[in-house]
Amino acid sequence: MKKILVSMIIFLFILQGMINISAYSSEDKYQKEALEFSMPTLVVENECSVIEINDADQYARYPGESLRPMIIRSYSYPFGTIIEDIKVEFSNPQTITLTKPLARKASPQTIYQGSTISMPLQEPGSILDESYQYTIDTGIKDGQHVVYLNLYISPVSYELDSQKTIMYTVADITIERTLPKNPVSFPDEYDMVIIAPESFSNNIQPLIEHKNSIGIETFFKSCENIYDSYSGIDDAEKIKYFIKDAIESYGIEYVLLVGGRNGGIFEEKWHVPVRYTNLNDGAESSFISDLYYADIYNETGAFATWDTDGNGVFAEWNLFRKDNLGLIPDVYLGRIPCGNAKEVTIMVDKIITYETINKESWFYDMVVVGGDSAHVEGDIYYEGEEENKQALLYMKNFTGTHCWTSDQTFTGKEDVMDAISEGCGFLFFDGHASVAKWSTHPPRDTNIWIEGPDVFDMKDLQNGDKFSVCVVGGCHIAQFNVSLHNIVRDIIKYGIKGYFFEAPFKFYYLEWVPKCWSWQLASMKEGGSIATLGYTGLDWFAIGDYNEDGIPDCTQFYSGFMNTHFFKNYGENNIHILGQAHTQTIIDFINTHPPMNYELDCKTVEEFVLLGDPSLHMVASL
Repeated sequence: MKKILVSMIIFLFILQGMINISAYSSEDKYQKEALEFSMPTLVVENECSVIEINDADQYARYPGESLRPMIIRSYSYPFGTIIEDIKVEFSNPQTITLTKPLARKASPQTIYQGSTISMPLQEPGSILDESYQYTIDTGIKDGQHVVYLNLYISPVSYELDSQKTIMYTVADITIERTLPKNPVSFPDEYDMVIIAPESFSNNIQPLIEHKNSIGIETFFKSCENIYDSYSGIDDAEKIKYFIKDAIESYGIEYVLLVGGRNGGIFEEKWHVPVRYTNLNDGAESSFISDLYYADIYNETGAFATWDTDGNGVFAEWNLFRKDNLGLIPDVYLGRIPCGNAKEVTIMVDKIITYETINKESWFYDMVVVGGDSAHVEGDIYYEGEEENKQALLYMKNFTGTHCWTSDQTFTGKEDVMDAISEGCGFLFFDGHASVAKWSTHPPRDTNIWIEGPDVFDMKDLQNGDKFSVCVVGGCHIAQFNVSLHNIVRDIIKYGIKGYFFEAPFKFYYLEWVPKCWSWQLASMKEGGSIATLGYTGLDWFAIGDYNEDGIPDCTQFYSGFMNTHFFKNYGENNIHILGQAHTQTIIDFINTHPPMNYELDCKTVEEFVLLGDPSLHMVASL
């Protein structure tokens, strides 16, 4: 039996460059846990075998990998804990006789430039031993900073050629760690900081007063003051260093960035800067990630630069280089990407109204919109509708109204506009999108598009002050770097022909609209949403049920996991603060799909953005 040899990892939290070893306790040094797995069930279908056990949390990490049961154990410890060693010993082997090779994880899909594309399948290993791996990171949990340890256990060995398969039904876990005698703690002076340019400060002041009045102690910090007071490789890093300082000096949990694009042609200008990642998924090589500002500490407790190889390229992942990132948020963060002071006033008024009025008469209504996102032979699921159904199951106290292509309750944008205009507490779209449009397909026909409301239609919404919290699945739906300035940029870059008449046809990307779909919905003066959660880049999703567990893969992987688990955290886990629900959803994804194992898992985490107030109370009344 082969074991992964685990070298000793010393996890040191270094605060202000010093650590006192005497501050650590030798008590409870070893944490032990014995796992006993249920006997496996062998399912043979479509010329492939699937080994099922009741305890499995996951089956494979990347497309093409043989599906073996994986058990995930997640632990959290006080901030400052040292994880010294981890061992897993397997025993009680059981031989499984296979007549067909193990099934392989399917390829995720997306729509790029009007065509469906799939990630290439990687070749499965010829010999897969029982094994385990783990990740360590810091992050926020219930408002406290902790050390996270995630352990991923694969108790099945498999030889591809001979199909020899052994499952070990017992795994003994030993975690050697040293807990701090006095866990690191921070002052409790403020709950939230709002970061914006000084020119927005007067417009933001009513929001600060409102937040203070409901117990969210809030203060303002101008970008200009940060740039003058902090060092960094650029303005974005200076802001991130300030957030770290605000955690350690004031104990802040929430960060609200107020400011979006501020013009610029050859070089974008921002009221509050953004960080672009450099993860190449084969279709695009960069996208915005506001998670950069929330992931403050790395696995050692030091500042998370997002440039672990020090080459000046942030969040890099390509064939040659890869920055190793933890990605678990250390604060609850959101952005309202206002372009001017008028938009700031609109959003401040909406937030105050939302948290002040009684919403009992409409809050417990939920509208879901979907169709058949993709179809391949043998796929029985309509992905958008399956995600909608799962979300409604999680939201137990809500009355659902669905707009689906399968039963023709969704035949055009008017159906959706009418449903939203009635007012609802939550709104969930899942399908395909661009920066300005959202649409999907009828069952089993990807040649026909059924369009939902686009940015030009939203002015006709009639939901007044019945603002929804909206989650939307679709490519680039929250790509908030759009601007009319992009017309000039792209005509200069591609010429009139390349802009209108020949590849790459940049005009039809609609990156010239003043606001992306998600921000347009949230920033309406009357109606629309109070916040929108979506994706700043290509949205990848799964199809079918390749692990044969009876659950549509579209709800278990990539964006579908993220979308539906937001509603799980609200409806089942009772997390009713917007930023907490958004952050916990990201943590749930990371715990289940370790993002450094596969680039599309990493991308899904990095691109899922909250355009809204992270401290927002999502309740019918305060």
